[in-house]
Parts: sequence; structure tokens; C-alpha cells
Amino acid sequence: MLTITQALVDQIVAHARQDHPDEACGVVAGPAGSGRPERFIPMLNAARSPTFYEFDSGDLLKLYRDMDDRDEEPVIIYHSHTATEAYPSRTDISYANEPGAHYVLVSTADADDAGPFQFRSYRIVEGGVTEEEVTVVDAY
Repeated sequence: MLTITQALVDQIVAHARQDHPDEACGVVAGPAGSGRPERFIPMLNAARSPTFYEFDSGDLLKLYRDMDDRDEEPVIIYHSHTATEAYPSRTDISYANEPGAHYVLVSTADADDAGPFQFRSYRIVEGGVTEEEVTVVDAY
């Protein structure tokens, strides 16, 4: 189960809507071993694509060094789908290499801000996808 603050949900959704029609992507880091998402880190989709996301390798290296310096780990790895439901694609599954992370997907298929959006979380381990419950709280 993913427990996340409303403020972080709002930041992830805002980033997804801002980058639409391209997929948005980023990380929410937290203290190593805590499983608690705390620090929102929006990243640039180096692919700049509406159907694919890719972290810039240099930005990713800097991010991991920064997390190491802060004794953090990636608790959430998120991205958006711009025309499909919030479910991992085969490409998403093949690139999922953080078995301890929650993979959050936001669908911006209805990007006019008038309709509902999907905010879903998954565990992806060795090609297996398991959807998990998301609990949104005001604070930890």
C-alpha cells in the first residue's frame, strides 16, 4: 500500500497536466528504509514524447548522487499517460528497475481539468505488475 500526502498527489498531478501532451516523469524521494515519500523531484522527459518517457541519464546520475548524500531513496517513480489509462505499458514494465519503489501512473487523457483523472500505484518486480491501494493523508 502507498501512503502519500495530498500535497504530493497535487504536485504529481499538476506536473502531469503541465507537461501534457507529453508524458511527465519524476521521483518522490524519502528517507532510506522508511518507505515514506517526502521530497518531490520533477524530472525532464528527455524523450519529449506523448507516448514514452525517459529520464536524462545525466540528470538521473545527479539525482541518485543527491539522494545518496541525503540518505534517501526513490520511494515513488511516477509518470503520466496522455492518451491511455494509468496502467504500466510493456515498455514501462521493462524499464522498472527499482523493486522497492511504488510506480505511480497518472492519466491525463482528459486534460481539460474538468473531468476525472486516474492516479494509480503499482509494484513492478521482475516483470510482474501488482496494483496497490493508495491512501491519501493530510500529513504523516
